[in-house]
Amino acid sequence: MFARTKRLTLRPGWPEDAAAIAQAIGHEEVVTKLSRVPWPYTEANAAEWLATPRAKDNVSLSILAHEEATPRLVGGIGIHPAEDMDGYEIGYWLTPDAWGRGYATEAGKAVLGIARFAMGLKRLRSRYFVDNPASGKVLTKLGFRPTGRTATYCLARGHEVESVTLALDFDADEPACRMQIAA
Repeated sequence: MFARTKRLTLRPGWPEDAAAIAQAIGHEEVVTKLSRVPWPYTEANAAEWLATPRAKDNVSLSILAHEEATPRLVGGIGIHPAEDMDGYEIGYWLTPDAWGRGYATEAGKAVLGIARFAMGLKRLRSRYFVDNPASGKVLTKLGFRPTGRTATYCLARGHEVESVTLALDFDADEPACRMQIAA
């Protein structure tokens, strides 16, 4: 699947992206806000992740900003079956120099369109670590509503971290996710 917004292109990761992904995600302040990413993160980690076969219900997209002459990889976003919750979960990350530009919200809206219209999902879940309130703000802008708190294991930190859980019901919440998508 692919999606294009005003400033971003969302596309599957390619093997030749391994170095760019490792450079973009390879910051302690990024990986410690994610549950399943090791620290330190290497190009070999990226290559292994890119080589992992994906089922049709496991969408993983690279976020490329195309505001400059050459598009640049600034993050990743995806939807996958939730490991410890029912249904599907959305997750995302951005490299630090892309923070505060609205990319997460823009990419999130595109992926909500994919979830709802291409995948036919009725509900999505998400979570964020309590020490990452910026992610909570993005999810709220996307229409997610808090559902509780839980402890989530963080691979980079090596222990459980308190998390806020959220959900979005497409029929009830009507997020701003109407956009052109290609599947």
